Amino acid sequence: MEIATAPPESSRADESLAARLAGVRSRIGAAARRSGRRAEEIVLVAVTKFATIDQIRELLHLGQVDLGENRVQVLLQHAAQVEEFLGRNQDLPGAARGPVPSMVRWHLIGSLQRNKVRKLIDQVRLIHTVDSLKLAEELQAAASGRPVESPLEVLVQVNVSGERQKAGVAPAAARHLVEQIDSMLNLRVRGLMCMAPLARTDAELESIVRPVFRRASELFEDIRARAPGEGRFNLLSMGMSGDFDIAIECGANVVRVGSAIFGTGDGVEGTGAATGQ
Repeated sequence: MEIATAPPESSRADESLAARLAGVRSRIGAAARRSGRRAEEIVLVAVTKFATIDQIRELLHLGQVDLGENRVQVLLQHAAQVEEFLGRNQDLPGAARGPVPSMVRWHLIGSLQRNKVRKLIDQVRLIHTVDSLKLAEELQAAASGRPVESPLEVLVQVNVSGERQKAGVAPAAARHLVEQIDSMLNLRVRGLMCMAPLARTDAELESIVRPVFRRASELFEDIRARAPGEGRFNLLSMGMSGDFDIAIECGANVVRVGSAIFGTGDGVEGTGAATGQ
């Protein structure tokens, strides 16, 4: 199978943000077609870890509504800046660079410390990195004031590769954790998240990355068949700048892309390390 690999970092750096975003969307569309799906079925989360606020504003003008951050404090800072920007631009429809969306969806893709939970839950649409019952219980307690019809949405992070430096529950324990979260009134478990090992060559993408994504997809489908989350267990978040094409081919419908859009920090979006960096 032919794989559309990422262009070299040096060539991406010379492109405009609009061109890089268009290139990522084109790769998503091609990978979706190879997997028998449409581009519209794949959610692109633009990881803003190394983006300036001006770049984030430009991204909004380009129609990007799903944004991701690794660190809680940076997410809160960017969310406040974006909210202020959107508020000002609602009075300026049809601006020169194009209209901006009325809202954005923030995703936390880095590890979440339990003492930061309460600061986060009112700003985030989806937390990708729930990997323990203790964290789920903390989220459940913090979300107790939310309306019953609007539970906090989360993904269970699974360490499919077994790497010691990566966070995530073991694959054998994933279904049990999903079932435990599914019993919590204030949380809604939407699916799984995983990361593959870092690959430096096309051969490693095939020999190391693709098997991890396939195993994650199989685990996702096995759990999904048991219909947790009131039938809303339907999100598989995997794939970053260097490997999201393969992730989509293996079944991902959420990809987390930073450096391929912003041109810096290649390979770091969503590390899943204990520090959340």
